[in-house]
Amino acid sequence: MKTLLQPTLLVMALALAGCAAIAPDTHPLARRDIASAELSSSIKLAHEGWPEAQWWTAYHDDQLNAIIKQALAGGPSLEVAAAHIGTARSTLSRSLADLGLETSLYANANRQRYSGTGLFPAPIGGAYYSEETLRLDLRYNFDWWGKNRAQVAAAVGELNAGRATYAEAEQALAASIAQSYFRLQGAWARLANAEQLAATQTALAQDQARRVARGLATADEQRAADMELSLIRKQQMQLKSDIEHEREALRALAGADNTALADLKPVTLSPAPHALPARLGIELLARRPDLQAARWKLEASLSRIDAAKAAFYPDVNLTGSIGLDTVKMENLLQAASRTLYVGPTLSLPLFDSKRLDAQLDGTRTARNERIAEYNQTIIEAVRDVAQGGAQLQGIEQQITQQTAATASARAQVASAQARMDHGLANNASLLNARLALLKQQDADLYLQQIQLLAEVALTNALGGGYHEEAPLATASK
Repeated sequence: MKTLLQPTLLVMALALAGCAAIAPDTHPLARRDIASAELSSSIKLAHEGWPEAQWWTAYHDDQLNAIIKQALAGGPSLEVAAAHIGTARSTLSRSLADLGLETSLYANANRQRYSGTGLFPAPIGGAYYSEETLRLDLRYNFDWWGKNRAQVAAAVGELNAGRATYAEAEQALAASIAQSYFRLQGAWARLANAEQLAATQTALAQDQARRVARGLATADEQRAADMELSLIRKQQMQLKSDIEHEREALRALAGADNTALADLKPVTLSPAPHALPARLGIELLARRPDLQAARWKLEASLSRIDAAKAAFYPDVNLTGSIGLDTVKMENLLQAASRTLYVGPTLSLPLFDSKRLDAQLDGTRTARNERIAEYNQTIIEAVRDVAQGGAQLQGIEQQITQQTAATASARAQVASAQARMDHGLANNASLLNARLALLKQQDADLYLQQIQLLAEVALTNALGGGYHEEAPLATASK
């Protein structure tokens, strides 16, 4: 009994002695708590809540729905995110392969001449022999300290982060398409209004020319009317350029060719009901894909630290093989040719502490980077929501004032028309009143456009209706 205990105790002593000392973690960063995040009490919108999935359908625009559907089915901007998921899956597969039993089949055949003056005497020495080997090797990694399991957990975290990043890319793509589409529609609407402006200003310039010819107006008044007409035509050219720019932007975002989107037509836009939660808190973390991606990357870095710590301990594996070996081919399948080997393998990090320390320090540094990125992402997420809410609230207040200004301009047109009907005003007065109304309508259209853009930005800042898919929690999934 004593003779059996002595080797066992020796192995245990060697294993314990082979454990390198793990340096303490002296500079860990603190993770920011999002649960206490709140918006300023001055930011209030008409509706409270969160965006719904496929939020763009709330605008009831079939053209917009079709473009976003086409883009999400395979837009070029999603290919990079999809490739990252593929890379993460491959890494997970490699990590899973390190768990449990490893098997390999080995086959070899060779012919060689043994030295007549070497280790083997005659008749082997000085003769040619062929050797055939067929062997099945098996290796079982017990993973006593959880190194492989930690690596699998890190790979799972990266895969979950990749899935969240893909969702983020989808939301960003949908938001970019919606904003480009609304700019296009806004430019179309303002161009139509500018055409009315140009027609009215042309009529006013012609009226001024007649008045100058009759000596009822000065040449300076004529020049002012012509200059205003030139500015309106300049605006028309700019709007036409904007239309072509946004059409090409939509084609690129949707991954369409140069013949696509040719049938797009102007439609009347209307704002969709928007919502802003009074308190952000932990729900923002669940509804922002970029926050989920940052969280999963952080979880993966923590698992890598566990794997780096496990490398400080001895690694014990069980290796075995079974096969056939012979120097005569006709004897290969005989029972006498069989071979069998079973033996444990003990790896001790006796002289590897510097490399292990550097490896552990590297994983801790990477962990701090992920925490810093996570904290920064939280700050930016709360900022985006607060700024988006404040901007939208400000635009709504401007629209209230602009609506009043447009109503006043419309009343002036009605008054000028009534005075002209009664012979109390000339045609120039009516034309000037119409010009003032058209300019107010242009301001209406511009505010409506930036309101739509702000709505989309706020929707995207709130996560765009994202709900995390069931994350991979175990290596078996």
